[in-house]
Amino acid sequence: MSPSASPSGSHARRLTVAVASVAVATAGLTAVPAVASETAVGSPGEARATGRAHGSDDHGRRGHPRFSAGAPGAGDPYLPFAGNGGIDVRHYDLDLRYTPPTAEPAPLEGHLDATATIRLRATANLDQFNLDLRGLEPSAVWVDGKRARFTHADLNDQQPGPDELVITPRPKLRKGERVTVTITYGGTTGRPTDLEGALYGWVTTRDGAMVANEPDGAATWFPANDHPTDKATFDVDLTVPQGYVGVSNGVLERRQTRRGWTTWSWHAPDQMASYLATASVGNYEMRTSTAGPDDVPVLDFVDPDLDPVNAATTETTLGLTDEMMDFFTGLYGDYPFVAYGSIVDDDSIGYALETQTRSIFSRVAREGTAAHELAHSWVGNAVSPYRWSDIWLNEGWATYSTHLWTEHRGGPSAQAQFDELMTIPADDPFWTTVVADPGPLGLFAGAVYDRGAATLHALRGEIGDEAFRALAREWVERYDDRTASTADFEALAEEISGQDLTQFFTVWLHTPTKPVEW
Repeated sequence: MSPSASPSGSHARRLTVAVASVAVATAGLTAVPAVASETAVGSPGEARATGRAHGSDDHGRRGHPRFSAGAPGAGDPYLPFAGNGGIDVRHYDLDLRYTPPTAEPAPLEGHLDATATIRLRATANLDQFNLDLRGLEPSAVWVDGKRARFTHADLNDQQPGPDELVITPRPKLRKGERVTVTITYGGTTGRPTDLEGALYGWVTTRDGAMVANEPDGAATWFPANDHPTDKATFDVDLTVPQGYVGVSNGVLERRQTRRGWTTWSWHAPDQMASYLATASVGNYEMRTSTAGPDDVPVLDFVDPDLDPVNAATTETTLGLTDEMMDFFTGLYGDYPFVAYGSIVDDDSIGYALETQTRSIFSRVAREGTAAHELAHSWVGNAVSPYRWSDIWLNEGWATYSTHLWTEHRGGPSAQAQFDELMTIPADDPFWTTVVADPGPLGLFAGAVYDRGAATLHALRGEIGDEAFRALAREWVERYDDRTASTADFEALAEEISGQDLTQFFTVWLHTPTKPVEW
């Protein structure tokens, strides 16, 4: 993620705190054709468990299976209600029909009617399980074609309205069982914000929608296990009024217009965290090209209403994608996904985001920001944070990648950029952030980006260029399609370098003071 100007100006996103009060929605009675249970899409490298079901044992007395409710969170202390326990989502198939705002200039409200078909595996014996859904109302739920009871519960007092879709399947789910869950839902879309007031999730715009979810905004537009530890594959059918363009992740398989509506069908076969999904809508011009040594397909979507200066800057920046892809492939290895591209919208959410295979930019794509978001393809998207406290592994690597790109382009060297940062006085609040544990209010603080990058540059000096290059590649190769933690990174750095780096990481990552030596 990049703010509109620099990492130091980014929005912090706040913790959602738990207070239980339940609002019950009545399950719909409409019938749908039965959906047979399917074999789930495989996960190369199973992610760690995303929380547990309530209750400790799979079996009770005399060997009878014991069933319990899935936990309403993935166990992340920064966002306790993000994600859910007891399930592993393998694939989302989202059928979205969106009506953009018709009033001018206000209110900025659209309407979404949708069906989510979700293939998942039970990781415990379950008599209930949860999905995150906020701001839209479910109307009916089926599990393997059988209508299921559900409630829409309000467990989080710091976000408005119900936020947890609690599903009661019949029969109960045994550990390891794979099922298909179908949910119809919809409602009015607006402009949701996090607790700091930053726009995120499904953000309605004057000509469509910008959709950027980090950290837990996916739940504003589809039922999700909304935590990075549960990656899945995606198919998205985005139906919009004829003349609008619907953009999602992966490759565009087809577009079909019928009776004044156009369906844009997208296929994302690579594992993806829910916060990296998008379904943006606008009046875009589509541009095609290829990039990198493997000629990765590139689809860019650019708003024709950009300010002329921003349009020229964007044109120049997007023209560098091929060179950027070559550069980062040399650093991290092969590009990890089936496609790449950008969405550049004249509306603004105040920041850019590395939505997987299709980065989002507000009003302009600048070179440094574009390099940052593309680098996230390897560090943040292919390898995602195990807990949100590990966010520096995303932003530190992407920021340092941008420093290396700037050096490659003839600008200040990575060393010069490091030296400039280290001139910040020791009593500046910049140094009070604990990089590896910035707190839920500090996820997107400038120190996470800039001190994360400084840590990597200092590590490069500590272990040498050869070991650092090997570390960068092995980090992506070992944890591709998975999540990883700060502890994982520290262990790998010691493994690659053959050094004890305990003191180094204590000083650079775990201490709220400026290092005294570097």
